[in-house]
Amino acid sequence: LQLLRIKNLALVEDLEWEIAPGFTAITGETGAGKSIIIGALQLLLGERADKSLVRTGAEMCTVEAIF
Repeated sequence: LQLLRIKNLALVEDLEWEIAPGFTAITGETGAGKSIIIGALQLLLGERADKSLVRTGAEMCTVEAIF
């Protein structure tokens, strides 16, 4: 995984994350967004999206990645 883009997913309005070679773990404090990133990856891998995942006030969410 080289790049992850998330728009209007849960609390994330717009995120573009370039992932460095050798990256192996997601860590952070409670509420930092780790579960949102994992959820975005699950959507990329084919999990069905639930309408409740769309950020409040948005019509749709998108998740894109470059592998």
